[in-house]
Amino acid sequence: MSRVTCDLTVSLDGFVAGPNQSPDKPLGEGGESLHRWQFEEREASAAEIAGILEAGAYIMGRNMFAGPGSGPWDQEWRGWWGEEPPYHAPVFVLTHHQREPLAMEGGTTFHFVTDGIESALAQAREAAGDRDVAIAGGAQTARQYLSAGLMDELRLHISPVILGGGERLLDGVGDVTLEPIEARGTGLVTHVRYRVQR
Repeated sequence: MSRVTCDLTVSLDGFVAGPNQSPDKPLGEGGESLHRWQFEEREASAAEIAGILEAGAYIMGRNMFAGPGSGPWDQEWRGWWGEEPPYHAPVFVLTHHQREPLAMEGGTTFHFVTDGIESALAQAREAAGDRDVAIAGGAQTARQYLSAGLMDELRLHISPVILGGGERLLDGVGDVTLEPIEARGTGLVTHVRYRVQR
């Protein structure tokens, strides 16, 4: 069976997004600074970026696809990534509102799942075949899979930034043990892989 992994960039104080998230600032105040390593140290971080994008299917929360908010879908909204999202695989979006699948260029199709995290995982596993399923975010989605014991590996990319507030990753996940299995870093990020145990 394929593994369930999750890659998230976090601040030193444990936030994956800063305070006051909005459609204009989907990562909140200061949240963009978390991801400098992906752009300014692209060569040094090539292996981590490739690892993030090697899954056979992805799961994300509605906020990651569309930003903060709720209610019926804006059918014109096609995600943050332009016409060719980086996933190149099926993506299952957790939501309370139905929407038809959205096929994009490059092989990415967004499927909108209204019947919970287990259903999304079952669909993602089927789509991924023998490849991994990746929890793409955001924090609430990652917390749900951690809390339910449905994640095998958590890969944190720790940015030397203190946000002081926002969306915290590990609040309320319960009795989860994270066993470090690999660590390395650069000037802008420390990459730590954890095996998730219960």
